[in-house]
Amino acid sequence: MTDPLPRLRIRQLRTRSGGLIDLDVAAGECICILGKSGSGKSVFLRLIADMDPGEGAVALDGIDRNAGSGPEWRRRVIYQAAEPAWWAPTAAGHFPDGINEQLAGWLADLGLSHDLLATDIARLSTGERQRLALLRSLARQPAVLLLDEPTASLDATTTLAVEALLSRQLAAGLAILMVTHSQEQAVRMGHRRFEMAQGQLGPTA
Repeated sequence: MTDPLPRLRIRQLRTRSGGLIDLDVAAGECICILGKSGSGKSVFLRLIADMDPGEGAVALDGIDRNAGSGPEWRRRVIYQAAEPAWWAPTAAGHFPDGINEQLAGWLADLGLSHDLLATDIARLSTGERQRLALLRSLARQPAVLLLDEPTASLDATTTLAVEALLSRQLAAGLAILMVTHSQEQAVRMGHRRFEMAQGQLGPTA
């Protein structure tokens, strides 16, 4: 019996300035990546999402990302920055139709008022924008979610609420790669944990 294909397969991935990474990520698995600022954590996620130039191969469910367009890849493998960009004046303009009931539940899970969807993005706090961006990503039903410090602006209680929501998504088959500076969060969420140094992944201390 052959082993099942990983949800995400990364081979010889590197920037032009260094790093060389091989990694398989299973459906339902969370990989947490720790490391000092400037060590290459965010660049690694952006390379997977095909947002920065680099070398190497990345495949989703056995299909190479070069088999389709960049936008098609990024709809299935979503990168979420610590401070995501917005292209409509309110959060409501970023969500697809037909998910109102599910979105209402998610908002309640994360302690967000439904009224925030109609509030000008510029008037939202950093933490509100961060949580709404996470829901925006989940609403697109990605196969892989690349999270860059998704709870950096949140208090401890809200952080645990976000982790609980992500854990439910993992149980449903989502694969997550999460950059975090919190050892405690990495222990709570990570099925495996790695340390990034000089653009390369190694075991955590």
